[in-house]
Amino acid sequence: MSENLAIIPARGGSRGLPRKNVRLVGGLPLIAHTILAARNARTVSRVVVSTDDSEIAAVAQRFGAQVIQRPAEISGDTASSESALLHALEHLAAQAYRPQLLTFLQCTSPLTEPGDIDGTVAALLEQSADSALAAAPFHHFLWKRDASGNAEGINHDKRFRPRRQDRQEQLVETGSVYVMRVEGFRQARHRFFGKTVVHVIPADRCLEIDDIHGLHIAEAILRRRQQEGRRGVLPARIGAVVFDFDGVFTDNRVYVDDGGRETVACSRADGMGVSMLRRLGVPMLVLSGETSAVVSARCGKLGIECMQGVADKLPALTRWCQGRGIELSSVVYLGNDINDVACLSAVGCGAAVADAHESARMAAHMILSHAGGQGAVRELADMICRHIQEQDDAKRENRAA
Repeated sequence: MSENLAIIPARGGSRGLPRKNVRLVGGLPLIAHTILAARNARTVSRVVVSTDDSEIAAVAQRFGAQVIQRPAEISGDTASSESALLHALEHLAAQAYRPQLLTFLQCTSPLTEPGDIDGTVAALLEQSADSALAAAPFHHFLWKRDASGNAEGINHDKRFRPRRQDRQEQLVETGSVYVMRVEGFRQARHRFFGKTVVHVIPADRCLEIDDIHGLHIAEAILRRRQQEGRRGVLPARIGAVVFDFDGVFTDNRVYVDDGGRETVACSRADGMGVSMLRRLGVPMLVLSGETSAVVSARCGKLGIECMQGVADKLPALTRWCQGRGIELSSVVYLGNDINDVACLSAVGCGAAVADAHESARMAAHMILSHAGGQGAVRELADMICRHIQEQDDAKRENRAA
């Protein structure tokens, strides 16, 4: 397989929607969706983000991309994407890295899936093409006004109104995925050169975010995907699930009676989620910064190992994993606050409850739709159980084949 470099250009400046590349959409910074799609694509060897912005760089690194600092002279409104691609290639060539293929991905297309990338790469290779793009079916009638102000058809004769199925195929560029042979691109200095082919993707993934309306549409679609457990952020193999307690199993409130005794409210649905994971044999741990009899009692009832009074959680989590032969990259961690940030960033999948502190939301790979103490644990458990079931089904199918 040819070495395939994925480059995601991402400027810090955006007039239409300020700071759009790091705005949260579907629980993740916008650019993170494209990074994750690239990392999960089978055909991509390396993922690079070209940016002039320190915040974008930090987000890109957190989600597993290498960052190349883009010079100011090619970071303005008039700079082309091609200039960023060429600069990144030259930067890597100086490090003796010379890929055969280049995949150019737009960070403003959060609905891009790994299969869209793999399909576009396959189209180029299978058809011996020089460049390729992702496109979607287009069935609309386009019009324009002539010099006299009269309307005339662009892609149709206005005297005829053929049925959709009778019209010749037309495709619209999605703006999300482009693949090209590096040597040809270096010479042409443009994304389309030589023989160009297309990979057709569903029209419902054809979305570029340029304004707040596009952001709202993407938010609704991605939230729905997340609820269905379709986000590709869970580790392939789940080694363990680790939870904070306050603000995760509870709503982050504490009730104190006249005698000074503390009580909290927990969700029975969360308890069922824990039981489901335990039946599947998934190791679990509650890692709490507080020391409380309430935590001990609840964890004891649920049958979860508990570590309390942990001021610095990541070293404790690392030791716990090492003692059980569990890779941090296989851990799913659910948290809600500042003291969870290090763990959320270090594990294979960091998840934050819907009402988490902003620092935890920014560190997490995904944000759940349920708040702490109100079904967040159950939501994550359902997602993990589906993930494991799908893997088991795939293994059975492979054995049967």
